[in-house]
Amino acid sequence: MTAQLQYGRPAKILHWLIVSLLAMQYPIGWLMPDIHRGMRPGAGMTFHVSIGIVILALMALRLIWRLTHPVAPDRSLPAWQRLSSEAVHWLLYALVLATTVSGWLFASFRGWSVSFFYLVPLPMLAGDNAAAGRTIDGLHQAMEWALLIVVMLHIAAALAHIFIYRDRVMQRMLPG
Repeated sequence: MTAQLQYGRPAKILHWLIVSLLAMQYPIGWLMPDIHRGMRPGAGMTFHVSIGIVILALMALRLIWRLTHPVAPDRSLPAWQRLSSEAVHWLLYALVLATTVSGWLFASFRGWSVSFFYLVPLPMLAGDNAAAGRTIDGLHQAMEWALLIVVMLHIAAALAHIFIYRDRVMQRMLPG
């Protein structure tokens, strides 16, 4: 399979959809009230989990697309930039997976019944277990911060390519 030189429309659409959903997901997660034992999760939790499931599905599609439609690294980049770019992208995939699955596990360990946008009940990945729930909650929060930090590094690198290096690397992912 020959790698393309530019990202195709599906890759760009999936990328920017995921960016948009993550931009909504973080405020919802941070602003929803704490839910304690015996409380029922409300709209904030339902939308947070539902958007997380959508992000997970889109990220899986994006990964499949990336594997079946590879894009060659820009040859003008130094080797360290090509390597770090590849590492950051794989780290983003791993962190999105870890963050969404840990959030789903957290809801499961808390024994919460959550649905996908109030339409379809989501299967629980584990049984009610308060101790495991606390552990997974801590892991979920750590994954949230790790993902946010790597996203910020990714954005900083993109901005560096636009304003410092003044190359055309970022244009490969811009819409259009």
